[in-house]
Amino acid sequence: MNELCKRPGCSGTIEDGYCNVCGLAALRSQTSSQKQMTTPTGRSSPVTTGTGSSPLTNRSKGSRRTTSTSARSSRKQLGAGLVSIPELPSTEPEKLILPDPKVPENKRFCNNCNNPLRREKGFCSKCGQKYSFIPTLNPKDLIAGQYEVKGAIAYGGLGWIYLGFDNTLSRYIVLKGLLNSEDAASAAVAVAERKFLASVKHGNIVGIYNFVNHGTEGFIVMEYVGGQTLKQIRKERGPLPVSEAIAYIHRILGAFAYLHTQGLVYCDFKPDNMMLEGNDVKLIDMGGVRRIDDPEGDIYGTVGYSAPEVAEMGPTVVSDLYTVGRTLAVLLCDFSGFGSTHQYTLPSPQEEPLFAQQESLYRFLLKATAENPDDRFQSADEMADQLLGVLREVVALETGNPRPASSVLFGGDLLPLTAANDFTPIKPQFYHLPIPLLDATDPAFNQVMNASAIADLNRRIESLTQIANQFPKSKEALFRLANSLIDLGGTMLQAEKILATIEEKDPWDWRVLWYRGRLQMAAGKAQEAKKAFDQVYFDLPGELAPKLAIALCAEKAGDFPFAIKMYELVLRTDPGYVSAAFGLARCLIHQNKRNEAVTALEQVPQSSSLFTRSRVEVARILTSREKSQPGMNELKNAAIVVEAIALDGMERYQLNKRVLETALHLLTTQALSPTSTVMILGQPLEEVKLRLGLEKVLRSMAHLTTGDEKIQLVDEANRVRPRTLF
Repeated sequence: MNELCKRPGCSGTIEDGYCNVCGLAALRSQTSSQKQMTTPTGRSSPVTTGTGSSPLTNRSKGSRRTTSTSARSSRKQLGAGLVSIPELPSTEPEKLILPDPKVPENKRFCNNCNNPLRREKGFCSKCGQKYSFIPTLNPKDLIAGQYEVKGAIAYGGLGWIYLGFDNTLSRYIVLKGLLNSEDAASAAVAVAERKFLASVKHGNIVGIYNFVNHGTEGFIVMEYVGGQTLKQIRKERGPLPVSEAIAYIHRILGAFAYLHTQGLVYCDFKPDNMMLEGNDVKLIDMGGVRRIDDPEGDIYGTVGYSAPEVAEMGPTVVSDLYTVGRTLAVLLCDFSGFGSTHQYTLPSPQEEPLFAQQESLYRFLLKATAENPDDRFQSADEMADQLLGVLREVVALETGNPRPASSVLFGGDLLPLTAANDFTPIKPQFYHLPIPLLDATDPAFNQVMNASAIADLNRRIESLTQIANQFPKSKEALFRLANSLIDLGGTMLQAEKILATIEEKDPWDWRVLWYRGRLQMAAGKAQEAKKAFDQVYFDLPGELAPKLAIALCAEKAGDFPFAIKMYELVLRTDPGYVSAAFGLARCLIHQNKRNEAVTALEQVPQSSSLFTRSRVEVARILTSREKSQPGMNELKNAAIVVEAIALDGMERYQLNKRVLETALHLLTTQALSPTSTVMILGQPLEEVKLRLGLEKVLRSMAHLTTGDEKIQLVDEANRVRPRTLF
């Protein structure tokens, strides 16, 4: 049997930590009795994604609670300009007025004994409590000598909500009750306690104009927002398109970041409390907002949205962000058992196909709604950064147009900087992976930045060691020292000890996993490295770098189908990651998909320093005979590619040699028939002509060499030249 709510004057019962009448969390005295009920359900079995991975949880018995609530990003455009949002028809304010405002009979209960009530007004037949569901304000009532009531527009937990008109400033307003009471003194206290909301000023939060008393009631006077709530939109349209739903949530996170910097928590976020107006969104109900440092403040929440720890520990920044994650999930899919079976969990990818299709989105939701508060996003800005990355990926996949952007956490693709100057085939290497950007707040930031620029590896390690000793609280000095030791090779044990030291102090720092993945990959342990990078993917679902790292590891481990999937994901979102193009081509060639491999390399932009290198690889792929013989089209395309490459000297001759040798082989093995209408590097596709062309190339190469190599090239030229009578 559910326990009765112990708040004065309330007859509700406690369900999942909240009263089903007043909507407030159980009083602290009830916490122990409700502990069993507020414990998360369904978390005993590990959560897995569509790729079979599970996130790390409860990394430590400690806590990572932080007071850092800085709001960094203004997010001035809905969906960051990536998404077109359907326009809503404009709504005239007075059309919202209910012609006959009534509370449905199935929602009428005595606030003293919870007895169902049939009439709108009277005395409870069970306990005799006086009640009324009739609006207390009537059209044309004048409140505080300024606000004219137009009529009731909705019924909420604290009574009716009214549309009004400010006769002084000539604008529509909304009047919302602060307290259900027949005591004027209590109403005045409620008004005084909520006046701090008047200082809240943000473009995505409904404006608070005033607080007034009227008889025994207290009212908050708010900005009128004309539009539709996300609850209405979701009800009318069903699950929303992924990009649209993300755009709404990403935008509203700016409002949460602002509230948190003001020392406030919203508490009761859900689709009902967010309105789309024009081309923007707003938080429209500030009734549940409270100060973070107010241990005795009322706690509002809604089953299915509230974090599991709120009733016992009180609301926090991360519990606020939990409600944001739950709201996004509700906008995207239909929950079966939202307030019961999945009260604190998400459907699996097997239950919800969308989560199987959108791996990054699912991982984002898993992190946002993690059981342990320390495993969640720790700030609205952090959450918004990752959600924007997910949005870019979603839009790129939906439209077929890349959506690149600079990362706030990682540097760029290192392949263009680390690739050798020759034209040998590029292989998957750990040092192609991006490096995390330096934390500008680190005490040794400037020193570490200068030391990282030292080209000589041994000197760099020596400098970073000195910095780490000089700044014992600097993580960056230790991270960059560990990374340099990994690059040096042969010092893996020392690098791992450094990472373990950092991990012991902060188990949630994803950079430990990143550098450990690089270490294991450098040691040839591709599977172990993949696991480390996979956990970074859980922590940073909107970043491309972890996906690139997973692809490299999968390729090294021989899991080519999975590597292809991850390389494609990276490349379709941002072709600037050229290492993904080369990696994808390698894997496709291994599966004997010649044309697809060429298509992958054609995504390397001309602005890339590796563009010429990519064209050389295309020529190699088109003429490769390792898996299968190239056909006429491949041969002709290879010749066209080679002729267009801006190369001189030995590199040019080597490519010409490869194409002509392939053409000659195809003719002599009768894989192709000779024809004078097809030209290959200026020579008709005929054996004699091809031999003459190849001989000329080999002699040109010989002119550029000396010694044994020169002799070998001359001998080869003599062997391939056509036979003559003299």
